[in-house]
Amino acid sequence: MTSATRQPGTPAAATPARLIATDLDGTLLRDDKSVSPRTVAALAAAEEAGIEVFFVTGRPARWMDVVSDHVHGHGLAICGNGAAVVDLHGGPGAHRFVKVRELTRRNALDAVRLLREAAPGTMFAVEQTYGFHQEPDYPKLHLEKPDHLQPAEKLLAPDGPDADQPVLKILAFHPTLDPDAFLTLARLAVGDHATVTRSSPSALLELSGPGVSKASTLALCCAERGISHDQVVAFGDMPNDVEMLTWAGRSYAMGNAHPDVLAAASGRTVANNDDGVAVVIEQLLAEHG
Repeated sequence: MTSATRQPGTPAAATPARLIATDLDGTLLRDDKSVSPRTVAALAAAEEAGIEVFFVTGRPARWMDVVSDHVHGHGLAICGNGAAVVDLHGGPGAHRFVKVRELTRRNALDAVRLLREAAPGTMFAVEQTYGFHQEPDYPKLHLEKPDHLQPAEKLLAPDGPDADQPVLKILAFHPTLDPDAFLTLARLAVGDHATVTRSSPSALLELSGPGVSKASTLALCCAERGISHDQVVAFGDMPNDVEMLTWAGRSYAMGNAHPDVLAAASGRTVANNDDGVAVVIEQLLAEHG
């Protein structure tokens, strides 16, 4: 399996970029969820220069309409923090799953049990390839109504709703804990049953299959294309981006990024509302033009 740990090699600055991997919310998108004209132009110029662009996000496939008008070239995106590789060419509602890295129901149930014990009051939702379900007390945090309202144990049971669909990730919300403290606690409690991260400013965690992250799935996609880590330029702003930024040869934390992201990235750009991704892409194209 391809490693998602950065390996020593040629200095990244001397290596022309072959792939740009960018997070969406808080990174490529402005706070109003728009893609600025400057960013649209930069993405198109990168693809025209032969640099592939991958959207790498915690979002599920059905929330990718925000960038569906800006798909160039291969049109692939990594969704659900690495749980799925999706072909966006079909347009809204017609996305095709190219690769799925599921969270098994056994591991999911173990993670729910351990997290309930470690952080009483935690509420859960379940994200599947095409379905979204939540517990009755889980707050309205997302863009759609859930398909089913049941305790997580029933949602994840072998005969639960949409039992034929893979589970991509579990969402765990706590109403009072500090977000970073909740993340630390959950990682200790869940152990190797799941990968735990977060991308929300609230105490909302995202649990994926063991070893599944933006970085590990990006590494797999790059290996399939003969692209090495030092040929990748990555952008992000939240803890779910840290592994990807550490793995990529060059990485940029947004000016609005979480402190852990600022520490992990090899570089820094301006904030998402100031088109920080476009600023770097323009510089890259000027360097290697």
